[in-house]
Amino acid sequence: MGRYALVQRSEVSLKSIMLVPLVTFVLALLGSMVLFGFLGAPPLEVLYRLLIDPLASAYNISEVVIKAAPLILIAQGLAIGFRAKVWNIGAEGQLIIGAVAASVIPITFPESQNVLMLPAMMLAGMIAGAAWAGIAAALKTRFNASEIIVTLMLNQIAVQILYFLINGPLKDPMGFSYPQSVSFPPVAMYPLLSDDGMLRANASILVVILLSIAALIYVTRTFSGYTLLVGGLAPSAASYAGFSAKKAVWITLLIGGAAAGLAGVGEISGPIGRLQPSLSPGYGFAAIIVAYLGGLHPVGILLAGTFMAIVYVGADGAIIDVGLPPAAPVIFQGMVLVFYLASFALVQYRIVRVQPEARA
Repeated sequence: MGRYALVQRSEVSLKSIMLVPLVTFVLALLGSMVLFGFLGAPPLEVLYRLLIDPLASAYNISEVVIKAAPLILIAQGLAIGFRAKVWNIGAEGQLIIGAVAASVIPITFPESQNVLMLPAMMLAGMIAGAAWAGIAAALKTRFNASEIIVTLMLNQIAVQILYFLINGPLKDPMGFSYPQSVSFPPVAMYPLLSDDGMLRANASILVVILLSIAALIYVTRTFSGYTLLVGGLAPSAASYAGFSAKKAVWITLLIGGAAAGLAGVGEISGPIGRLQPSLSPGYGFAAIIVAYLGGLHPVGILLAGTFMAIVYVGADGAIIDVGLPPAAPVIFQGMVLVFYLASFALVQYRIVRVQPEARA
């Protein structure tokens, strides 16, 4: 019997690459419907709840905006590193550390009316997130430690730091046994986009859009962005041209950490309004899928992040109305990742049959 092997294609068309996200979306959707059907949920009802219902009312759209903002922001930062083959898997921890650092300001000055409080929190969150990612950059450039392992481990450390602080120095003294901080003053909150008290979407999405435009300019119009891309595609050529691999590690990890830290500020200064243990439902990990589903391109990430936010909101409703398991969003994310990797592999490689060597 012959064996089969993957052989890299000599040429890959742009059309094929652009079709990967669409194929991924269709396959993940069909796979989810089949799986949830086996669990007893009506497939068409699941489809409606996942994709249509989140856009059927102003409230649901507002919730989509809330969830899209951190996903897009983190994914934009991670994608810059992924293009350079620097694997930051620690955005969840960087989000937490950014939120913790930023929350110190309104917790220390809970009665302040200074309009500079929110900008100061944004700056503190970005610096803290970048510094947390900088630990991995230092270990990578000094000891060649795997940034994947280091950033993953730092996630767990960040969670423990959050738990310690929210049950100790940053805990609301009047909060009885609840591990949470005091509520933040209005000047520490992002302005709402609507006067309707039922709609929670806030100005953080405007910050995300502006930073997405900045990311697009950076990766397509600047020499630094070009060197990162070359370093990822052809490390030997980049080294020959004098591009510093260590500099690329520092730049990409700091950018990714700053973006994640700012996303953390968006959570505590947005829908949450205080520091608490449940800061994120896993935005840091979901953003990895968003980055790749968007083709590591800023515009694609905007679309992919919006799509993933729709699924998040739709799954929340489907869990209640259709009886989907609480792990439904994670299941769907896993399917998206698997089908993306499979589709991308088939675009880059072709399956050939290897004939066994004839015996003498």
